[in-house]
Amino acid sequence: MISTINKYIIGLALAGGVMGCSKFDDINTNPNQATQVSSAMLATNMILNITRTDIGVTKAFMQPYLLGKYLTWGEGQESFQFNRFGRTNFNRLTLLRNVTPMVNAAPDEGLKKSYEGLGHFIRAWQFFYTTMQVGDIPYSQAIKGESESIIQPAYDAQKTVFLGILEELDKADALLAQGSNFSGDPIYGGKTDNWRRLANSFQLHVLMQLYRKTGDAELNVINRFKDIAANRPLLRNYSDNFALTYNATANQNYPWSDVPAGSNPNVRSNYTMLTSTLLEPLKELNDRRLFYYAKPSPVQLAAGKTQSDWDAYVGAEPSDPFSTLQIKRNSKDYSDFNNRYINLVNTEPVSQFSFAQLQFTLAEARLRGWISTGSAQEYYAAGIMDAMKFTAFYTPDIADYHHNMKMDDAYISAYPSTAGVLLEGSLEEQLKQIILQKYLAGFLQGSNFTAWYEHRRTGYPDFVLNPQTNLNIPSDKFPVRWLYPSNELSYNTQNLDAAIQLQYGGNDNVNELMWILKD
Repeated sequence: MISTINKYIIGLALAGGVMGCSKFDDINTNPNQATQVSSAMLATNMILNITRTDIGVTKAFMQPYLLGKYLTWGEGQESFQFNRFGRTNFNRLTLLRNVTPMVNAAPDEGLKKSYEGLGHFIRAWQFFYTTMQVGDIPYSQAIKGESESIIQPAYDAQKTVFLGILEELDKADALLAQGSNFSGDPIYGGKTDNWRRLANSFQLHVLMQLYRKTGDAELNVINRFKDIAANRPLLRNYSDNFALTYNATANQNYPWSDVPAGSNPNVRSNYTMLTSTLLEPLKELNDRRLFYYAKPSPVQLAAGKTQSDWDAYVGAEPSDPFSTLQIKRNSKDYSDFNNRYINLVNTEPVSQFSFAQLQFTLAEARLRGWISTGSAQEYYAAGIMDAMKFTAFYTPDIADYHHNMKMDDAYISAYPSTAGVLLEGSLEEQLKQIILQKYLAGFLQGSNFTAWYEHRRTGYPDFVLNPQTNLNIPSDKFPVRWLYPSNELSYNTQNLDAAIQLQYGGNDNVNELMWILKD
């Protein structure tokens, strides 16, 4: 269940303090302060780290959506909008030092199993998003600086990392099935059933990233997928989304909210324009989410169009030269974010993983023949309808927020079977439809570069590659990975060099294909 984060903020500084303990702490202890933290505190710290911290606020909130071509930014020539990648970091992995203390602090066996299961899920999550950026990473020797004095961990092949991730998610499901509900969870209120559903649904997402590796007997991708889809609990609707809900408490407002007015100057600037990549498919498919996501161009309204006219909504091509985009911005003939994102402190929860994503993954699996139950159209329709219901539920019935083009139950139920939306054509054509609908459902949802990873994996949705503005080198290609962290260059040189040599012939380049991208 989606819940608020009010009562879980206390103690995070203490939780973070568990990392890096040493004998120095023993002789520098304040007798008036607690020297130990609970499993609940550590759980809160880690869960909020992979939700609230990852999601970010204001301009940082928008970075994944710049890379995903949902919007443009006018303050300057943004790297992600024009496909420039630099060095990433491995900061995600330092969080995992809290897993063992969290488990060890559990007061009974039932809670220990639950916290251990949670720890396996968080490890899988963090290792997954780290390897997705660069390829091979430290896994088997990672996070062992204190326990085994391994401060320069060896790199594991990406296949080994994925095998580890899948095993961690299997363990998460098994342990949570045996555990008891636990404290310190700001998302699901400590309900182990919800965390099992998330772990299993997320594993299906991970397996789909391995669709090029179905011939690998050790990975056993298709049989793993089939077994989980048939026999394990999965997310049931948007109420099960792995999502952070916002509220009116200070520092807990929606990331793009400008309440009170002026508190978030980026929001009321003229920096943002929504793109044609997002708006044109909505218009072409008569998808009323257009009226919930965007607001009409003031120029088109002045010309006589109404807020309910499809053609009143104008997108910008994100690959256009920055100077051209500035001219368009100055003309005011474009659509910006719907006012609900600005005026409401609790606009909508931001999902890190959703039921809609799961359904689109199941639709793709059915299309590929991985599962035999249901039809691709049924899963696909379920994803579309749930995404629409989510948006409609969290939008107040105010004309300024839906522009008199409301999505009622009848519209939502009928929409997946309408012309252009109904799955038709070859496997590739239907795959394109599925990924497009996943993209449209992902507007301001999922902060881990989800749309860009889907484009990298499938080529969909279509992103315009403009060699005149593309900041990648060569300019006729999209980059496919980040560079390894500078800290690894400085402090783990030998192991990093070996990993780069093994994967990329010694060339740490943004255009080199990692293992999961190779047929």
